[in-house]
Order: sequence, then C-alpha cells, then structure tokens
Amino acid sequence: MAEINGFRLFKRELPDNESSKERVKHWNEFSETVSEDLLHQQSSRCMDCGVPFCHNGCPLGNLIPDFNEAVNNEEWKSAYDILSTTNNFPEFTGRICPAPCEASCVLNINSDPVTIEFIEKSIIEKAFEEGWVLPKKRIPRNGIKVAIVGSGPAGMTVADELNNFGYDIDVYERNEKIGGLLRYGIPDFKLEKKIIDRRVEVMKSSGINMKTSINVGFDILGHELLDSYDAIVLTGGASVARDLPIRGRHYNGVHFAMDYLSENNKKISGENANSETIINVRNKHVVVIGGGDTGADCVGTSNRLDAKSVTQIELLSKPPSIRSDDDLWPNWPMVLKTSSSHEEGCNRQWAILTKSFVSDDGINLSGIELVDVEWQIGENGNSTMVEVIGSKRVIPCDVAFLAIGFLHTQKEGLIDQLGVKLDKKGNVKAQNYKTSESNIYAAGDIRRGQSLVVWAIAEGRGAALSLHSDFSGVAHDQEVSVLAV
Repeated sequence: MAEINGFRLFKRELPDNESSKERVKHWNEFSETVSEDLLHQQSSRCMDCGVPFCHNGCPLGNLIPDFNEAVNNEEWKSAYDILSTTNNFPEFTGRICPAPCEASCVLNINSDPVTIEFIEKSIIEKAFEEGWVLPKKRIPRNGIKVAIVGSGPAGMTVADELNNFGYDIDVYERNEKIGGLLRYGIPDFKLEKKIIDRRVEVMKSSGINMKTSINVGFDILGHELLDSYDAIVLTGGASVARDLPIRGRHYNGVHFAMDYLSENNKKISGENANSETIINVRNKHVVVIGGGDTGADCVGTSNRLDAKSVTQIELLSKPPSIRSDDDLWPNWPMVLKTSSSHEEGCNRQWAILTKSFVSDDGINLSGIELVDVEWQIGENGNSTMVEVIGSKRVIPCDVAFLAIGFLHTQKEGLIDQLGVKLDKKGNVKAQNYKTSESNIYAAGDIRRGQSLVVWAIAEGRGAALSLHSDFSGVAHDQEVSVLAV
C-alpha cells in the first residue's frame, strides 16, 4: 500500500449528514460533500493485511485493496477501472449496501473498519463527473435474442453483461420505469432516482432495449416469449410479501410496507402526480411491524410525511451493542443497527408480539394489541417464544405497515405458464442459474429468496456467465459455480 501506516495515523471518518431536523423536510440524499484529502486519508487506512478478508465478505469479490491503493495514489481512473471489473453498478451498492466487506475488514478485529462503501461511492461519482462512464456502441452482435423479465438490480446486471457479450437484449418491466426494487422500493433519501436514470441511459445507448409497462405473463404470455427469443432470464424478484393473518387484519389502515414505499416513490417521481396519496399518515399514529431495512424505510418516509408518531416493533430481542463472545469476526456482526431514519425520530421496541388489530368503529384501525415475549433456549438449542404474563396492552395506531419480509416470487402468470420447477420455499429452482426448462434461467431474489442488492448483482453476473457458456460453448472459470452456491 502507498501509505503503510495509514490505519495508525487516521481514524475512520465518514462525511457529515445534514441535520435530522432539516433533512426530513425533503426527499433528497443528505450526505455532505467531502474533500479529496479525506478520501486520501480514508483509503490509506487499508492495510497490507496479507489475506484481504474483505474479498470474501463482498458477494461480488470486489478488489478492494486495489482500488483503495489507487485512490490513495490519486489514480482515480485506475480505481474506476478496477471497481468496474467486478461491480456493474457501484453507484447503487455505494449507497444502499450494508457493506459486509467492512464487517470482514481485518481492521474490524480490534478497531474501526476501512470506509469501503464510502470510497466505492466516491469512485463511481468521480467517474461519472469525469465522463469515464460511457456507452459501448461497437459491440459485435451474435444474433442470439434474450428476454430478461424484471428490471431490478439482477435483471439490469444480466442485461449489461450479456449485452457486452454481443447478445440482443430486451428487458421487460411491468412498471412505467426501469429499476424494480431500486426505483420503487428504496426511498429517494437513500437513492435518488436520477442515479438510476443516468445508468439506464448509458445502458440504452449501449444497445439494450427497455420495454416498460408490460406485465409479462398477462400482456405477453409465456409461450409468446418462448417463440420470440432464444433464451429467457427470470429476474422478477421475491414480490409476494409475508402477511400477518391475525384478528383485525382486514381493517382499513393495515398495509404491506412495500405498497406504501412504492406508492410514495411513484408520487415523488410524478408517475401518479395527479392522484392524492392513498396511504395517508399525516398527523396519525404509525406502527411499523418488522425491524429490518424495509421497516426503517417506512420510518423515514413517515417522518417526512408528518406522522404524529412512529413506532417500530420487532419480534426478536434487542441485539447487543457490541459483538458477543460467540459472534466472531469475520462473520456479519449480530449487533444493534441504528439507521439514519431512526435518528430522525422513532420509538423502537423489541421482543414484541402483535396479537391483533383493534378498531373503534369496526372499519378503521385505531390500535394494536401487543404482548411482550421472552426467548428461551431449550435443551436442543432451539429458541422458544414465551409470552410475558400481564404484559398485554393496546397502543394507539391509525396506520400499520407490515415489514416482515417476502415469501417468494409471484407464481400466477409467467411462472405457471413456463412450467419451471420451484423449490420448497416457492423460489424458482435453478442449478447454476438454469431452471428445469431448457434455455430458461433465473437470477436474484426469484432464485435465492429475499436478499441484498449486492447479491442480486452477483446473481446477475453469474446467470449471464452461465447462459453465455451454454450458448457459446466456451467453458468459463469457477466463478459461475461459486456464485451459484
């Protein structure tokens, strides 16, 4: 490394955020700009650690020490070239990835890890600023047509990779715009949609066809797709949300979290600019059921829409603030995470079971019946949930959001029509990204279940390599089989 003692000289430092009081007044990203001096310092903290465990922590296998050294040497173009060899969309992962690479950083054993995600984002923003991210317009075509169904991060990655190999690509999206979960599930304060738009324009200029507002399986049937293309790649995600079938679920005011986030993202972008907000939280008591990232996004969104109060409840116990003795590096740490949305205002509660939804008039939600639980470890090592006697109560709630995960992909329509086999969880069964049907592949959440954006990109790269290997007759290295695990 250029500065071998950087990790001793400099502490971990991230850019400041706009104050909570100010940022809840708008929907834009709120990280302050930083000097290149800070980036130089932070990149110099990357150690010459011998075995870079960050490679293993990153599903994409990003060459992290290499691009850190390039940034430290102020060789920004080289840093971009290194980063783009493994990551198709670092502008996405640099904003919304939980950074498993940082959890695996050797410095994280007894210090603070390198600011890998921050550096990654800075590299790609510098690349766009300098005009290095350009469309590829002279790609020799092989005449093979591929349909990609779903335009989320997995679908975009498959399209980008196969287009570079020379395939003719059509990407199908049932919504008005490309992006899938990135566009409709992630709030603008975490990922402004102009970031997606500029990448989509590069992809279009590279020869990728984007077909929006087409619900494949309904507007176009499965057999029609098979007749028109040499191969199909399914990247539709895990869109069926987990429900909470308890008493009062039917009351007005109980919603799936993703319906809320998607509706608001469309309103901000102008897709439904002429309609009133269907899910109105202004001056209302909001309860978010589920303690993950989707729940946190509901918290931040509700704060910006002037909710009277926001409470987030989680069934599991509150995680510790530091690693426990059996939660060892380089594994992902099971510790308390506080997001920027929580900092803006939220009453967080753990070890809470939702018993029923309550209504004063039999129509509209007015409260939630809750009970505290304790988790006990049995002799077989399994955890058992036990309700705490006397803890049952009802809290005010006008709007409740179910943010408790996703089960599997939508089966009705295309999946049923194509006849591909499913695994026991309801995901599309695909070995090395190949489904049970010839020339039909699957990648992303539709194959592995609900996961991270960085995994979706890794899946997209693996599926593209698998398909290209089959159609070109050229065997690829072990990357395909490794990513297929």
